[in-house]
Amino acid sequence: MAFRTSLRRFALARPASVARGFHSTPRVLVKAGDELPDLELFENSAASKVNLADEFKKGNGYIVGVPGAFTGTCSSKHIPSYINHPNIKKAGQVFVVAVNDPFVMKAWADQLDPTGETGIRFLADPTAEFSKALDLGFDDAAALLGGTRSKRYALKVEDGKVSAAFVEPDNTGTAVSMAEQVIG
Repeated sequence: MAFRTSLRRFALARPASVARGFHSTPRVLVKAGDELPDLELFENSAASKVNLADEFKKGNGYIVGVPGAFTGTCSSKHIPSYINHPNIKKAGQVFVVAVNDPFVMKAWADQLDPTGETGIRFLADPTAEFSKALDLGFDDAAALLGGTRSKRYALKVEDGKVSAAFVEPDNTGTAVSMAEQVIG
């Protein structure tokens, strides 16, 4: 009884703005007009840090997010659609981001684009901090891939801001984020 009374007092003492802990509207994913998070990712090793907010101050291009390096669709279909796209060299800067460590991302880059001719850069988001900051992290794959992963997406970035977002509605499919739909 004393517990219920103190709980009731606590509920009455809270400001109205925190009375409900849930929202009836869906979460908002990254969208056109959003700025890129000012966070560090890794390229090739833990010593080589890359900040995409800074990178896109120097030019326009794309960020392609994938659930994981060396996974089936990512390796056989999604990233090859960018590597083999006839206009990839005219697309500006292109970065592939995955929730993996930098050494895995380097090995994956070496496998998919061994000569580096495309100019596509592979970046590691080992703690999913970048993916979560864009509201593009998901936990559905935790049992298989070991924790929060990135949804499959592509972002067109112009003048340091997202100008178009192509986020897979089921998180991992390839209905909207393939190079043909994104680059044209």
